[in-house]
This record gives sequence, structure tokens and C-alpha cells, in this order.
Amino acid sequence: MEKLALLVTLHAKSGKEAEVENFLKGGLALVQQEPETQKWFALKLSAGKYGIFDTFNDETGRKAHLSGKVAEALMAHAADLFSQAPAIEQVEILTSK
Repeated sequence: MEKLALLVTLHAKSGKEAEVENFLKGGLALVQQEPETQKWFALKLSAGKYGIFDTFNDETGRKAHLSGKVAEALMAHAADLFSQAPAIEQVEILTSK
């Protein structure tokens, strides 16, 4: 069972919502190259508010993801796409189905 996760909250700049959605959809190809990332979800939480939720078996996998291509791309585009810095929370999974 995955024990660790990341919960990332993103706020799109006004007028950049479609670009954020395309960016998130494109992230799937990058994360598929990360064998230690167990699950990866790109979410639309509400108008202009997005999220990423991904899971890992251990801290090694989570750290690899945080230094990987998806994280690199996210930070490279943050100033252009988001009205505030991405909020990245390291969380623990208590249980899942």
C-alpha cells in the first residue's frame, strides 16, 4: 500500500485556465516515466483552482518525484501560469481502497 503522497494546489492566472489544464494533461507523459510514482491525478477543484495528487510507497519515491521532470516543468511554468506559488504538501496516507 502506498504510504506517502503529495497534494499540490494550483491557482491559475485569470485567462490561463485552458493552458493550465493542457499543462496538467501533458504532465501524464512525464510521470509515466517515473516507476516509483504509484498513482498520479491531475484535478480541477473549482473554477481556476487545480490540484495534483500523487502517491508513493516510500520517501525515496516521493523525493525522486520532487526532483523529477514534472516538478521541474511545474516550477519552470509557475510564474506564467499561476497567480501564486504552487502549494506543495507532503502528506501521509492513512488508508485507501
